[in-house]
Amino acid sequence: MDANRISNVCGADACRAAGWPRRPRLPGAVWLAGAAALLAMAGCAQLPGEAPEGAKRGSEVFRFALPPDALGAHDPQLTAVLGKAGALAAAQKQPATILVSALGQDFPYLNQALWAGVPARAATRVRLENLTVGAGQPYSVAIRVAE
Repeated sequence: MDANRISNVCGADACRAAGWPRRPRLPGAVWLAGAAALLAMAGCAQLPGEAPEGAKRGSEVFRFALPPDALGAHDPQLTAVLGKAGALAAAQKQPATILVSALGQDFPYLNQALWAGVPARAATRVRLENLTVGAGQPYSVAIRVAE
């Protein structure tokens, strides 16, 4: 094949006829430098932070966010949901850990509501961990079982 026929197959003549400028080709060194910069930036991406000690063990059965307004008002519906979460943790076949993330001032209310749902016979298989978070961070309850 001659060069004209190859350029016609590729559409170069049609592009020139339409008045489109020819794209300049970048030298290989420029491509190599660009690829190296892209890889360097990808290598500098932030990795997610390490999970708290209680979050690293076991598999998560259940997690829900605590609405700050309901938590502050000690909402009866929230109290009922927390009791059911305690019962869910107690119903697991393996020992369960309830991880509560909230402000330190809210732990007495949360712990009491969670323990209210745990039957006395299952209290030895449920462990409660409190994780203090800042005011701007989400509050949550997670139930994990040992693996």
